[in-house]
Amino acid sequence: MTLLRPSTATAHSPFEDLLGLISGAVLMALTVHLMRAGGLITGQIAGLSLVLSYVSAWSFGAVFFVLNLPFYWLAVRRMGWTFTLKTFFAVALLSGLTGQLPLGFQISWLHPGLAALLTGITGGTGLLILFRHGATLGGVGIVAVWLQDTRGIKAGHVQLAFDAVVFALAFTLFPWKMVAWSLLGAVILNIVILVNHRRDRYIAR
Repeated sequence: MTLLRPSTATAHSPFEDLLGLISGAVLMALTVHLMRAGGLITGQIAGLSLVLSYVSAWSFGAVFFVLNLPFYWLAVRRMGWTFTLKTFFAVALLSGLTGQLPLGFQISWLHPGLAALLTGITGGTGLLILFRHGATLGGVGIVAVWLQDTRGIKAGHVQLAFDAVVFALAFTLFPWKMVAWSLLGAVILNIVILVNHRRDRYIAR
């Protein structure tokens, strides 16, 4: 293997981007499936969507898709059409897959500790793939980047504050052990991204 810096690496082709977006969305759908089997939640809009799906008759996919809609206008203005369309495709695909995946296989029981480990790894990997192909799962990440660019507020702080609200809400609705395991999963996910999402450390071939 040769380690190449981003400046010497070639851009992904449209076909490679398509495969990447599908792969990332499938991994994220698997992550949601595992979270529901273990009774866990996560941060960001996905976490809020899971919380709302647990306490309402709405499915995760429907809540997740609807909650992301207001952010696309901002994404177009700040990130451009290419990023916005890729993100919309990833969000729509994830929303659809989360409803279909349980039809293909069921998990009768999953220990929340193992669920935290598995979802941290699969979720972190799925997000990495989406990042590498110029997309996200929308929502708070878009607002965080916008506030950093226009107000000087660090994007990480914005996302952390939103996650704190989501988990605080979860503590009022669910057993504390479930929320604690969920926090562990979120930490593992962020470690996966922190270690691997390095622009100075891409393995190109």
